[in-house]
Amino acid sequence: MIVGIVGGGQLGRMLAHATIPLGLTCRVIDPSPTCPARVVAEQIVGEYDDYAALAEFVRGLDVVTYEFENVPVETAEWLNDRIPVFPPPRALAVAQDRLTEKQFLQGLGAKFPRFAAIETRDDLDRAVATVKLPAVLKTRRFGYDGKGQVVLRNPADVEPAWLRLGGRPLILEELVGFDREVSLLAVRDRGGATGFYPLIENVHREGILRTSRVLLSDDPAIGQAVAVATHALHALNYVGVLAIEYFQRGTELLVNEMAPRVHNSGHWTIEGASPSQFSNHMRAVAGLALGPPEVYSSAGMVNCIGAMPNPELISGVAGAAIHDYGKSPRANRKVGHITVTAPSREMREERMRAVEKLVVS
Repeated sequence: MIVGIVGGGQLGRMLAHATIPLGLTCRVIDPSPTCPARVVAEQIVGEYDDYAALAEFVRGLDVVTYEFENVPVETAEWLNDRIPVFPPPRALAVAQDRLTEKQFLQGLGAKFPRFAAIETRDDLDRAVATVKLPAVLKTRRFGYDGKGQVVLRNPADVEPAWLRLGGRPLILEELVGFDREVSLLAVRDRGGATGFYPLIENVHREGILRTSRVLLSDDPAIGQAVAVATHALHALNYVGVLAIEYFQRGTELLVNEMAPRVHNSGHWTIEGASPSQFSNHMRAVAGLALGPPEVYSSAGMVNCIGAMPNPELISGVAGAAIHDYGKSPRANRKVGHITVTAPSREMREERMRAVEKLVVS
């Protein structure tokens, strides 16, 4: 079986690598001839709206998936008219617009911080009066890693934020006071069977994920997270890995956003679980049986932002495994990650602190 992947970034690279033990082969389409996935998969170089390149890409494939949520929905639908695409194009359409995503999940019973949709300058004034400050003004589409958003802390921030982001659909969201940020990775196969990884605690800085840590499997919030994810998986007739990020306030979970793909906060699963999120995603889209997620040990992940650390120094930290994406160094760019496993949470924390001291970010 040949699986096509739209996007050849680091997620595409790790997805393609995960197919090798499954006896599958991969082909990716990506506009960059130096994309990370090229070292483990055949590549078609082309834009995602280049239908001649897409026709070459799709020839001989059995199924298609994608590694990022900003794949043009029209492209996913064009491919889906020819061969199965998983997750389904509707999941892309829902996740690409922050308002559509919130309305969809609210309909399934999910809770959110206060928010309001904005089209005009007057809408923004009304939203500020309703949502209250502090709040975050965001573009409804194409924002990630802190891009396309501005924090409003007082009325003087409103006009500069509008000048920066106005003229396109926006959303104003309450700036939530939370105890921690968490995420859940869920997976569903073609037959409707589901699996869930443990809750993950995430730390962001400047809008970019820095570290992830696996939480205890009996955390009281896990039930809420699983319920939301289960409803979403079935409502979308979803196939593959779905990530949902939450703000946790006490025992309450408020949804931040969802990602219809494998997720940065699940990179620890490569060494810390079996199967990894990448393996289970490819099992699901290829029509293979899921592996019930089993966590081997206390696990965590440290992102490498901007540049990779010295691999010789990382190798000196027990339980640390380095993953270099093959990208050139650049400020605020995710160029790799370090997974950390340990027999106890205390030892994991010791090892993660050692890794963080070595990582330039």
